[in-house]
Amino acid sequence: MGSLHPVPQVCTPLLLKFSSSSPSIWTIFAVNRPLLYKQRYPLLTTMAVYTQGRLPVSSPNTHKLAPKREKMEPETDAISILHEKIRRDHGKREATRPAMDSQEADMYIQLVKEQQQRGLQKLKGDRECKEGGVFSYKVDPYTLRSGDYVVHKKVGVGRFVGIKFDVSRTSTEPIEYVFIEYADGMAKLPVKQATRMLYRYNLPNETKKPRTLSKLSDTSAWERRKTKGKVAIQKMVVDLMELYLHRLKQKRPPYPRSPAMAEFASQFPYEPTPDQKQAFIDVEKDLTDRETPMDRLICGDVGFGKTEVALRAIFCVVSAGKQAMVLAPTIVLAKQHFDVISDRFSKYPSIKVGLLSRFQGKAEKEEHLNMIKKGDLDIIVGTHSLLGNRVVYNNLGLLVVDEEQRFGVKQKEKIASFKTSVDVLTLSATPIPRTLYLALTGFRDASLISTPPPERVPIKTHLSAFGKEKVIAAIRYELDRGGQVFYVLPRIKGLEEVMDFLKQSFPDVDIAIAHGKQYSKQLEETMEKFAQGEIKILICTNIVESGLDIQNANTIIIQDVQQFGLAQLYQLRGRVGRADREAYAYLFYPDKSLLSDQALERLAALEECRELGQGFQLAERDMGIRGFGTIFGEQQTGDVGNVGIDLFFEMLFESLSKVEEHRVVSVPYQSVEIDININPHLPSEYINYLENPMEIINDAEKAAEKDIWSLMQFTENLRRQYGKEPYSMEILLKKLYVRRMAADLGISRIYASGKMVGMETSMSKRVFKLMTDSMISDVHRNSLIFDGDQIRAELLLELPREQLLNWIFQCLAELHASLPALIKY
Repeated sequence: MGSLHPVPQVCTPLLLKFSSSSPSIWTIFAVNRPLLYKQRYPLLTTMAVYTQGRLPVSSPNTHKLAPKREKMEPETDAISILHEKIRRDHGKREATRPAMDSQEADMYIQLVKEQQQRGLQKLKGDRECKEGGVFSYKVDPYTLRSGDYVVHKKVGVGRFVGIKFDVSRTSTEPIEYVFIEYADGMAKLPVKQATRMLYRYNLPNETKKPRTLSKLSDTSAWERRKTKGKVAIQKMVVDLMELYLHRLKQKRPPYPRSPAMAEFASQFPYEPTPDQKQAFIDVEKDLTDRETPMDRLICGDVGFGKTEVALRAIFCVVSAGKQAMVLAPTIVLAKQHFDVISDRFSKYPSIKVGLLSRFQGKAEKEEHLNMIKKGDLDIIVGTHSLLGNRVVYNNLGLLVVDEEQRFGVKQKEKIASFKTSVDVLTLSATPIPRTLYLALTGFRDASLISTPPPERVPIKTHLSAFGKEKVIAAIRYELDRGGQVFYVLPRIKGLEEVMDFLKQSFPDVDIAIAHGKQYSKQLEETMEKFAQGEIKILICTNIVESGLDIQNANTIIIQDVQQFGLAQLYQLRGRVGRADREAYAYLFYPDKSLLSDQALERLAALEECRELGQGFQLAERDMGIRGFGTIFGEQQTGDVGNVGIDLFFEMLFESLSKVEEHRVVSVPYQSVEIDININPHLPSEYINYLENPMEIINDAEKAAEKDIWSLMQFTENLRRQYGKEPYSMEILLKKLYVRRMAADLGISRIYASGKMVGMETSMSKRVFKLMTDSMISDVHRNSLIFDGDQIRAELLLELPREQLLNWIFQCLAELHASLPALIKY
């Protein structure tokens, strides 16, 4: 192809400049040619634009006949479709986010990169790391069983058949091959190659069976699936990144370091473990050295001393005159936190601690709410009711969240909304996968406490099929040595039945039932009695999963273990073994043949993690097995299903480590040139119909200059008031949209030369690839070529100007849809 020459013409601005002295303004309006738009473009009325609300052109008094329409019929024109797409893909949040200039963004992105490196260094653990610090989730072929589903990075999903020796074409020496079955045949690849290319195919839900196996003869379908997953991941990462950047943008003065803090710390009766000391230092630095709010995850096993880290943070914030909120998932745990905090702060009479719970009467509750509002309560402990609208804080400085994974979606969102304005400390023995992967990648700070206190002894775990005699033997052993027993079931329904069975076996022993649906006072009394040692066997649901610190209870029996999540089982097992006495956990399942693959895999993981301090590794296993809705919200689950969890994670880590490369820098609206000579004339009846045409057209230009959301709002208001615009007005609006979208995409000039359309841009090739990968229309995708500092499109024939504008509008709308997957600073 020869060199490209732009069309020799003066660049026409989108709308002619309006000024009172400008005689040319009326060139837009064809006052004496009411039918011009129909006569000139008879072909284009098929793209029509006109709906029932269009103006009747036969009447000379048209403007009186066309009523104003309050309601629009559902539109299917290109502009309405674009609106719908933007609302769906960009979400409401983008419309409300504050702008950030690119220099500021540079600084923050650099910060994130440094932190990411630290996060990866700290939390590599036993994961083998690929070159470039990207986590590898590849599978060792020798660990696969016949029938397992696997993903080959280049071919797709297949079924593993086995490994056996075979002779290659090039040598007589037999070597080991991995055999994989695909939809249209069997493939074999050398074991060495397989270790570089294969992943296990796990899915977030119960079934591990993929919808279809890939074809060896056609890998394009697999490539499309992979691309879809990649774009979904990129959107997720950018969303996280932007939330994170906006959090970094928030400022608060660092808290003062006072001698009183050292004095408070000295009252801790134990010798802190090395990990614990590091966590104390991390949190203190977050509060006293940094100007951005803290968002730290303290991940430590049950009983490893996370609470002490929180207590010191609370003291730091409260002694500076701010309030602290401690949020627990259950009332049992909230009460325990309240007791511990009250005890620890008893030497500081000026610091007031309050508990807000459903156990309180109305008057007491109102009094507490009033005290919180006035600032008379410094530390407020409670369950999710603390997140309600009725709780108004006087001067909140710190939020401590215990076991975040046990809160619902709405509550998690509310917790997330606090993170931009107050310091947040999250405590967890098994972090939810979302927090875990954030920790792994440095989007969130994490302190890991994995060394047990010196006096802790590992819990002996027994996993077996249920048998009444086994249960009786386990309980008798514990009672004989003067201890107490937890007996946990997944549902309230079976508690009474177990009660009857145990009453018969142990008639002289005090036994009680506890679950969340009991009356508040009754539940509190039961727990209190069990803590005091009066009740010997507590039959309960997983309400005891968090909190309850009872030194004398050292045996836990969990029935129907397959119905619990790994994180839950790990937490429950941690209820025992808090003293220096050996503890036992008995996990019972019904007949193994009744269990799903996922339940069996869960049990195997728990057996593996018998050592103390393995909640963290366990969470990573759980992340692979149990799934995904909690991590990224439901809409991503489908994209994971496309490629399987392991490859999805590797793509995720890759995307996180290269996040700054997917960045599009917009250009000012006014600097965008559209060199396409098109000036539609508005019909006179439409001009007469508009109340103030000059002002309306000025407003349209102003809205477009502000942002796409303002332009959308302008168009919708115009249509609401005057009905659907005629074709020439639509062309005028489309020019505004084209210029606005070009500015957002970093395109500074659009021109046409014969069959070629050119768009000058500063975007990188990587960004262009991501944009075109996410395009739905093959027609547009296949016609675009990236060429240095411009994007070119070769059309099949030279289009009339209006059709050309429509083509550019559609093409930019597709490119614009990829913006949620890019950092826009």
